[in-house]
Amino acid sequence: MDNRSEEKFYNRSLERALHILNTFNRQRKSLSLSQLAENLNLSRATVLRLCTTLIKYDFLAHDPETKRYSLGPRLFELGSIAYHAVPLREAAASHLSRLHQKVGKTIFLGILVNDQLLYIDKREDPGHAIRFTSQIGTRRPPHWGMLGPLLMAFQPDEEVRRLLEKNPLTANTKKSIVKKDKYLRWLKEIRDKEVALDLEGTFEGVTGVAVPVRDSKGTVIAALGVAFISAAVDPKGLKTIIKETKQTAQMISRDMGLSPDH
Repeated sequence: MDNRSEEKFYNRSLERALHILNTFNRQRKSLSLSQLAENLNLSRATVLRLCTTLIKYDFLAHDPETKRYSLGPRLFELGSIAYHAVPLREAAASHLSRLHQKVGKTIFLGILVNDQLLYIDKREDPGHAIRFTSQIGTRRPPHWGMLGPLLMAFQPDEEVRRLLEKNPLTANTKKSIVKKDKYLRWLKEIRDKEVALDLEGTFEGVTGVAVPVRDSKGTVIAALGVAFISAAVDPKGLKTIIKETKQTAQMISRDMGLSPDH
């Protein structure tokens, strides 16, 4: 389809309505009409018309007392449908729960989408004193934590370099790897061992372990990870976590169609 054809079928009002929905996030759960108009660089009258339509179909909610807008119940319904429609997440769900019961640590499942790490599932005890901020649906740079490097390690070299060019390495802690050459060597080590160890490189005092999940063709499609307080796990415990995480990833891969002989 050429540019003129795209313009013919392009709907500017729909685009603006979607921009309104995308303005909300975990830090901005409710917004006033003025804030929406300012964020979108649109007039208050235009935003009001769009919001009124979104409210009618429950995509937005409006509090008449505070005069603020928030995401509506219809999005929750659609999100629930989307959550259960992803084959990988469905295949992994019971395995993640069993791994969580075995190791007693926080479990993550993530994929690369649009040059970002996307968390698609998580298991965590609500009673734990320390909670990890990444939730289902959270997006991070592609090299974030233990999941990001694991997924990047199985990308072609030119793709890795492109991702690093777009998302430069940053120093989150004193142990973060910020030199590109050293990071590339680390990715090769991850690829050879099929396990990524984030030894307090993302958060002080936190260690992360990640292993690959594969599809029926053997392609790495996701990263399964375990995060925990470093001081709470000794070397023997770390080996156990790695072993259990690898076994769980293998079971998820089998459910995704990977042959036992692979």
